[in-house]
Amino acid sequence: MEETAGPGPGSPPPALLDAMANLARFHREHEQFYASAPREQAVRLQRDARTLLALADRWSAARPEPASPLNPFEGADDLTAPVALQLNGVLFMEGQGEPVELAHLKRDLVRTADDLRAGAGWLATVMQASWDSAAALLDFADLADLLGERHRIILNDWQAAHLSDLAGRLLQRAADILERVDLRPVALRADLAEEPVAPRRFYSAAELIARAADLLSESAALVHDNERRWRVFRARVARLTDLPAAHRSRGTTDQE
Repeated sequence: MEETAGPGPGSPPPALLDAMANLARFHREHEQFYASAPREQAVRLQRDARTLLALADRWSAARPEPASPLNPFEGADDLTAPVALQLNGVLFMEGQGEPVELAHLKRDLVRTADDLRAGAGWLATVMQASWDSAAALLDFADLADLLGERHRIILNDWQAAHLSDLAGRLLQRAADILERVDLRPVALRADLAEEPVAPRRFYSAAELIARAADLLSESAALVHDNERRWRVFRARVARLTDLPAAHRSRGTTDQE
């Protein structure tokens, strides 16, 4: 290995190296979760979007039938879509109100939207602080070739936070759209008998939910992109920690 003069101090002081090692260990492991969890969330949202699309398709083609059930729990054949029944258990029953499964779907959309936006806001604040803190690394020669990696990690997480916030906004708006639909069988049949609005609202809500799922998948891909970068960063910190103190103080870098 040949020693060459660096532009400034060689390595960060031990306290800063310890802090960098902590970040490289725990944040890498933390991000391994967030590289997969949003994808799982996206799959659930895609299922919800398909449920709404199936209902909208059914209502766009079906003619409302007068109900004369002998049992108030009979299924409403003209309103129930087999695909929606299989995906989310959505069953319209003649003597009942809004299917409980759709009420749960709307509730979950709002809760997920709130969680996504709160988490995104926190992460954006953390990434701003991380960006500012990373300026302290600029003067150390032994980190000169890793500055791109560190800043890319921050940027990926920052962008993932932005995508999560947008996904939350889409889900909240989808829930707002669904709330405009009266899902009692008698009200829904009345809507479908004239100029149907319910299927059009369901199509729009499904489109927003599907796009939110795409954004969450993209956010997971950004976080996953950090995996190799964290490994490289952690390996460098470990090597610098093991270097003799005299070497670290000379303002040198190693060329292998």
